Amino acid sequence: MSSFASMIPTMAHVLRNGRLMDIKVEEVVLGDIVDISGGDKTRRPEFTHDNPLESKNVVMFSTSVLEGSGRGIVILTADNTVVGRIAALTAQVSSGPSPIAKEIYHFIHIITFVALGVGVTFFVLALIYGYALIQALIFFMGIVVANVPEGIVATVTVCLTLTAVKMRKKSCLVKNLEAVETLGSTSTICSDKTGTLTQNRMTNEDYTIPLPKREVAGDASETAIMKYCELILGNGGTKKMRDRKKKVAEIPFNSTNKYQVSIHQMGDRYILVMKGAAEKILKACSTLLIGGNEKIKDKKFEEDFTKAYEKLGGFGERVLGFCDLELDPEKFPQGYKFDTENPNFPLTSTFFLALAIVAHFMLIEKYYRARSALLNSDLRFLGFMAMIDPPRPGVPQAVQLCQNNSIYVLRHNWHPYSALVGRDPDD
Repeated sequence: MSSFASMIPTMAHVLRNGRLMDIKVEEVVLGDIVDISGGDKTRRPEFTHDNPLESKNVVMFSTSVLEGSGRGIVILTADNTVVGRIAALTAQVSSGPSPIAKEIYHFIHIITFVALGVGVTFFVLALIYGYALIQALIFFMGIVVANVPEGIVATVTVCLTLTAVKMRKKSCLVKNLEAVETLGSTSTICSDKTGTLTQNRMTNEDYTIPLPKREVAGDASETAIMKYCELILGNGGTKKMRDRKKKVAEIPFNSTNKYQVSIHQMGDRYILVMKGAAEKILKACSTLLIGGNEKIKDKKFEEDFTKAYEKLGGFGERVLGFCDLELDPEKFPQGYKFDTENPNFPLTSTFFLALAIVAHFMLIEKYYRARSALLNSDLRFLGFMAMIDPPRPGVPQAVQLCQNNSIYVLRHNWHPYSALVGRDPDD
């Protein structure tokens, strides 16, 4: 419960009686107008999805606001919120005995049966050999008491304490002794990759000019691309390019689609540019741009692409593909309103749209969730870029230490090549 308490803000900015005031979170009631800052991603005032969890104008209690600001009305409070229900369910769950407690209980049961068995045996033998009943009972009780492990609690406590002291010397403070035993019984560790095993600082690995040292706030991959483009275009070239080709629409990258699309104004027409998972981008393209000339994609190029992609992926590098499409100015004149929620520009094909509708009737989420496959084959492949996310210092040694102690380290990611993170290309 303390972890849930740390997620809850202490104060709220509420508009009451025409005045903006700060009040305690406990005093917020239904119908309050709340100002949020730091940002949300609400783009429309109306309800944007049948599922409230998917709606872009519903802010969930205890979630972090990334950028911007907004104003909303309180519709649920306390245990009626999602976090409140989770906290209530968590409070009802019992942690149960620890693994070491189960082992101790099992050991005590064995000792109990052995002591009782031996005691009863000697009790019967004493009666057979003519001992008095009181003496037979003394034999029985003495044998049972002698088999009681009185020092087991002290022994276990001392062992765990000594282990905790050793861990403290290695800068690992143990607040609960049972955690030492839990760590000792660990057989598998599941970990995320980006930001946990790696530094979340994407860089272009193969280059001949040192990258700029300026700090950039934002996504690690976008930062690496921007710094590399700054080298190609020269100092300030990236900003000039952005000013010259204004962005008019964008579909952000997400783990479902695995691509990002933006539309820019280029003179009297618009150009659609896309980047994402290299193999997905290549499959979406029908032509290539090589040496300034546009060519039809053939089987030989796909084979060459696969070899290069596997080589770079084998080094644990992230490979992004790039493509573009110049939109017809007659169909998309100046001032055209692009809709990124329900794309009204060449991003889908008839075949894949039919496939998505079938998926919808098969109860596989909404059709837009199948949009990851909805790519137009008229796109032109421009190339790909390889980036590497350096592992955190000490991560390779920590993983090796776990493997030496028969502990498996598992990480989740959508692509098998990302499992090679931290691999040295020279190995």
